[in-house]
Amino acid sequence: MLRPFLAAMYPPVHNACLVLADGTTFMGSAFGAQLEGTGEVVFHTGLSGYQEVLSDPSYAGQIVCMTCPEIGNVGVNRQDQESRGAFLSGFIVRHYVDTPSSWRAERSLGEYLVEHGIPGIFGVDTRRLVRHIRTLGATNGVLATGEFDLDELRQRAAALPSMAGSNLVDTVTCHEPYGWTEGSLWREQDTPTPTYRVVAYDYGVKHNILRMLVDAGFDVTVVPATTPAREALALAPDGVFLSNGPGDPSAVPYAPDIIRELLDHKPIFGICLGHQLLGRALGIPTSKLRFGHHGANHPTSVVGTGRVLIASVNHGFALDSKATEEHPDVDITHINLNDGCIDGIRHRQRPAFSVQFHPEASPGPHDARDLFLEFRRVVSQHRQAAV
Repeated sequence: MLRPFLAAMYPPVHNACLVLADGTTFMGSAFGAQLEGTGEVVFHTGLSGYQEVLSDPSYAGQIVCMTCPEIGNVGVNRQDQESRGAFLSGFIVRHYVDTPSSWRAERSLGEYLVEHGIPGIFGVDTRRLVRHIRTLGATNGVLATGEFDLDELRQRAAALPSMAGSNLVDTVTCHEPYGWTEGSLWREQDTPTPTYRVVAYDYGVKHNILRMLVDAGFDVTVVPATTPAREALALAPDGVFLSNGPGDPSAVPYAPDIIRELLDHKPIFGICLGHQLLGRALGIPTSKLRFGHHGANHPTSVVGTGRVLIASVNHGFALDSKATEEHPDVDITHINLNDGCIDGIRHRQRPAFSVQFHPEASPGPHDARDLFLEFRRVVSQHRQAAV
């Protein structure tokens, strides 16, 4: 009874709107930066971890809708930041909590969005929006705040370019190589002394991936996405890591060429976009999914074992399933149980493997973290064989 009473006393202020490319409009209230955002509208099904979502470079060029109805109640803090900034174009929630109640909070979500120039909208029927996207497929949209012309916004939303063909890696990668030494924030024991050296290609890498590599005993050097193979090999790595990132893998033509050259010399482990780029380097095409996978609770089967992992996922493209199955040098290691998407591959002759999901799981479950130890095992075997 209290909520309808308060709604009558304090009606929502409709000073923000989301307009989709098909003209569908959602009115709401603005929070965060009083700006306009454009991009592909996607939804995330996780119940927690909104700061990790906001700071994941893989969301560059997208407007993210959270399906969990209450967002903002734990605020934001420095420890949960997954990159140097926030790269998405807009943020959509059902109910926004401006006053956080977590002991870890350092400021509110709204303040964070203002700092990073991200517009937000709340009071939206997110269930209706998600069902619309699931029916229509991934679609572009414009998130506007303040004064706006709905007819003009509809025209602009319809004219936005597709995510297919978009190279967003160049907008998020680092500009210079750097070392990373920080291990997991909640690690019970001290970080191990590095045993092996790894070069991590930054297509939009998340901090927790780097922490997991350190936890596995790697001395990590992060390099820009365009780093030639010869420069990466000059760093004398024991292995090469291919990171997550945004956009269409087919729009990053230089990456497969670099990876093919690296395959002749070093073990390789890829995650998300890195998985797709490894596949393309092996001659496997990629295609755009209908509305993508974005969440922290997707089931993936480990082929041939009967084991099922609950995994964190964030991707709008995937390896072509038929082409992967027919590739003579590749084994499929993981399959998404929701739609049969290829979630993992391993090369039969080369020490190279990759997964579509996020074993570092930030946010998400920890079922697949042993893949970092598997990478260490592969690197160790390769180095011993080379002696």
